[in-house]
Amino acid sequence: MLRLGIDLGGTKIAGVALAPGGAKVAEHRMPAPRHDYAATLEAIGEMVARLEKDSGGRGSLGIGMPGSAAPVDGLVQNANSSWLNGRPFGRDLEARLGRPVRLANDANCFALSEAADGAGAGAPSVLGVILGTGCGGGLVFRGDLMIDGPLGIGGEWGHNPLPWATPDESPGPRCWCGRHGCLETWVSGPGLEADHAHTTGERLSGAEIAGRAARGDASARATLDRHTGRLARGLAHVINIIDPHIVVLGGGLSSLPHLYAELPDRIAPHLFAAHPRVTIKPPRWGDASGVRGAAWLWGRP
Repeated sequence: MLRLGIDLGGTKIAGVALAPGGAKVAEHRMPAPRHDYAATLEAIGEMVARLEKDSGGRGSLGIGMPGSAAPVDGLVQNANSSWLNGRPFGRDLEARLGRPVRLANDANCFALSEAADGAGAGAPSVLGVILGTGCGGGLVFRGDLMIDGPLGIGGEWGHNPLPWATPDESPGPRCWCGRHGCLETWVSGPGLEADHAHTTGERLSGAEIAGRAARGDASARATLDRHTGRLARGLAHVINIIDPHIVVLGGGLSSLPHLYAELPDRIAPHLFAAHPRVTIKPPRWGDASGVRGAAWLWGRP
């Protein structure tokens, strides 16, 4: 049977059909409806139909989504696509599609993909970290997602406070979740851009900041340096708790090459270990990791 995966983002929906060995049989992308729950269900139904038509077969269906389904009642929680929150998304999709559906947070899907046949393949434990519009994470241990806790919030490191904050970093920017100083407000793409604007008065995209830094712009380099230091502290906090064998970065900021050169040394002073070394890798599958991980929610046949 084919494995169908769908990555539901805030602005786009990506879908893929994978053969048993992992080869891509079909793929499709479409704009994601915004602030319209019913239209979101219909769009996913259209995506599934398109994938199965193009691949010539029927498949199991896994979906990576913002937020998660609360284990107590199955209702969506913590999604920055707020129109999903409080809805029985999984049950409604199953009713719409007439088949079982497995849901997982999009960062968990990323981690599963990179652990299955990506940058973390063969490692006993893989921490997948998303540095994009938000800041998420997922942990895979011996091939299985570690998301079966009673609250359904495993991996949500982005909504912990920035560790070892300096006086000028406290209380920190206000987060969409209602708190101040969440890691997401510092190390996500928008967090990087907001810090540069606050410090320089100049509003630039992350790509523009990185480009200027590469050309020697001192203020852009300083922004990337502050970002790397904060990311190092945030990752060290997580590594001290779960001690993963490999950390794989994903999301738009994972394309910044200086992160792989600098993060291990900047993380090391914060680790409670005699030999504080950590392996950090870029993703093998790039922005396709999330959708591939969604397909593997049903396992690799």
